[in-house]
Amino acid sequence: MSRSHRLRLAFCGLHPLRTLRLIADLGSAEAVLDAILHRRIEVPETAREAASWSASRCLQCLDELGAAPVWRGDLSYPEYLRDVQDAPDLLFARGSLPTVPGVAIVGTRRCTRYGLGVAHAYGRACAEAGWHVVSGLARGIDGEAHRGVVAGEGMGVAVLGSGPDVVYPAENRGLCDDLVAGGGAVVTEYPPGTPPEGWRFPPRNRIISGLAAAVVVVEAAEVGGALITAGTAVEQGRSVFAVPGDVERETSRGCNLLIRDGAVPVLDPDDLVEALSLVPGLPLPGSRWAPDSGGDRLLALVGPQGASLEDLAGSLGVAVPEALAEVARLELAGALRRQGGLVLRI
Repeated sequence: MSRSHRLRLAFCGLHPLRTLRLIADLGSAEAVLDAILHRRIEVPETAREAASWSASRCLQCLDELGAAPVWRGDLSYPEYLRDVQDAPDLLFARGSLPTVPGVAIVGTRRCTRYGLGVAHAYGRACAEAGWHVVSGLARGIDGEAHRGVVAGEGMGVAVLGSGPDVVYPAENRGLCDDLVAGGGAVVTEYPPGTPPEGWRFPPRNRIISGLAAAVVVVEAAEVGGALITAGTAVEQGRSVFAVPGDVERETSRGCNLLIRDGAVPVLDPDDLVEALSLVPGLPLPGSRWAPDSGGDRLLALVGPQGASLEDLAGSLGVAVPEALAEVARLELAGALRRQGGLVLRI
């Protein structure tokens, strides 16, 4: 499909699932735009007006906001999200959107003071470990996790349920600017000017989990956006972690149920960092295993004949779980494979 037609259709701001269904039914973005303009499809008048825009006008609008389109299929499109079945065809981003996965930290807006403290500490711990943090910029847990990222001088990615120029809640605009200034990004699948309507938020949760190798739920009721994100994470094959809480507290019930159903409990920032260091796709804390340092060293130790995990750990001077985490990262990158008791180069 033509990128100009795809861009113009994205600017209509329809529900992502409806857009996919319309393209499947009519055959192309161009056909959907034609049906919208000729009123063969019922859409809001704002969407019909946007359909009349030229691609150049859409690009000019983004440029004036300091935003840019990120196309699925391009190298700039985040690798982990690209492989999600219903990933957005197009993202609108302000700032630098990492192509490697991060850690999603999510939770309820109606959180406790305790939950805010945990979210801040976990966000900061991830930042100091060298992992970027993905969240929804909402009040409560999401926003506080990103404040922890800023305090830790790390990188954060905020996924909006509105346009790239519409920060919701408005009180987080300064936080949003801090994330972009810190090397992170604000990203959304909705075009400029899109208001934060309630139905737009559930779909964005698949983007939050899709940008992460692991999802950490700090506080959550039995229903809500955090549990939706955890559900999409499971569907996408991501690791899910949760903070256990008081069994009689509503804001802990969702986390406790997640743990009952298999999520890994995390008890403090050190426990979180240790658990996340074993997640495939995430580098070890402190960027110790950057591709041009520890990763290359491990590959050299494996050699053409392979090596056991225990021997690798001993040669590197690290614990076996630490060596296993790096082996898993290099497996994901397609550089290594495990066969029997040996680690082999590909």
